[in-house]
Amino acid sequence: MITLDLRNARAGFFDSEKVVRLVDKANRKNLSKAGAFVRQTARNSIRRRKGSSKPGQAPTNITGTLKRFLFFAYDTGTKTTVVGPAATNQVFFNGAGQPVRGTVPQVLERGGSIQLLEVQWSDGVWRRADLRSRRRIAEKPQRMRTVRIEARPYMGPAYTANEKKIALLWKDSVKE
Repeated sequence: MITLDLRNARAGFFDSEKVVRLVDKANRKNLSKAGAFVRQTARNSIRRRKGSSKPGQAPTNITGTLKRFLFFAYDTGTKTTVVGPAATNQVFFNGAGQPVRGTVPQVLERGGSIQLLEVQWSDGVWRRADLRSRRRIAEKPQRMRTVRIEARPYMGPAYTANEKKIALLWKDSVKE
């Protein structure tokens, strides 16, 4: 004879809250790992060398700033992971001469143009203006120059290279 009390009977039913909680935990863990994979692949594709890369190849970075400013984060509100470069305090200008922040990573990934403010120094050479020292450049001749940059994607290829690895993260990931 089988004895069934209420406590044992409830244990046999499907606990949807527990399943949702376990799936959310697995998603958070796997999406964080996926973000780390994509970020590391993107970092490895950016080389430190003096010359510029060819269009279509990953960008090169002399100072290492782009490489250091690549991050990933899990967004609990949308339950997604965002991977990419953080905004820097570099200032560029739009067509109206108004300052625009954070355009370089987008231009590198997709291609496009940005405007640079340049100053002519006493040796006659035009150099990009350092806006942190406006007093030093105030009385020097200035010009705006539009620079066209061909696409040098690094985030898209990093994601594509990790797609299969990311898909495998969910295999047997929901465990009690």
